[in-house]
Amino acid sequence: MNRLYWQTLGEGSRDIVLLHGWGLNAEVWRYIAERWAPHFRLHLVDLPGYGRSQGFGALSLSEMTEIVLAQAPEKALWLGWSLGGLVASQAALVAPMRVEALITVSSSPRFAAEGEQEGKHTSESPHWPGIRHEVLQGFQHQLSEDFQRTVERFLALQTLGSESARQDAKLLKSMVLDLPMPPVEVLNGGLDILNHQDLRMPMKSLRLPFLRIYGALDGLVPRKIAPLLDTLWPASHSVIIEKASHAPFISHPDAFSSAVLDFLNAENLR
Repeated sequence: MNRLYWQTLGEGSRDIVLLHGWGLNAEVWRYIAERWAPHFRLHLVDLPGYGRSQGFGALSLSEMTEIVLAQAPEKALWLGWSLGGLVASQAALVAPMRVEALITVSSSPRFAAEGEQEGKHTSESPHWPGIRHEVLQGFQHQLSEDFQRTVERFLALQTLGSESARQDAKLLKSMVLDLPMPPVEVLNGGLDILNHQDLRMPMKSLRLPFLRIYGALDGLVPRKIAPLLDTLWPASHSVIIEKASHAPFISHPDAFSSAVLDFLNAENLR
């Protein structure tokens, strides 16, 4: 039986849905939840197939988003980290009346790099910074051979470069190992989304309040993406957190919280 894990906590009157990244679960938000509980009604979700949301197989981005939307508040702020940012973005595209504001963290409308191979970097196909295809394909191949080591390697990449990288990687690893590991097919499905999804053009039509947060040292979603999307999506706002990597809400919770709350105040959404 498939069942989505969903926990609601906090004392605020405004709903905010928090979506985690690939391989992880809602426990990544625990530190932030303690800070935000007085301000929001927090909805902590394990994406389908991850953590405590068991019984799901590999899903497309659309399928994953529909499952989350079915249990979400009628109207809420949506905040998604990494893969969760794609889910939150898809929710804003298919149900804009239910998304009061969108916040993506260390996320990209296209995670896979584009145009860096010979012969593909042209004026019609410009370079797009991101994860190289062979890296994502390598992860998929390695999952079938050494499941746990592959996931641990990916978690280490998420914190690389930040001053607290070792502690952050240890924290992320504990969040994975303390809960059921996602099935390999679910992880492969998530990597397929990261490898093939491209929301750059669909997102141009969004007209709701939209904040994008990046880590300056992020090796998975390079900071070079921020100005590209500033141009492509001029109605959105971007913030780069210095000395942070792929998980700024863990390594720099004060700067991260300030960026979110300042944005919500500016949009009169807090």
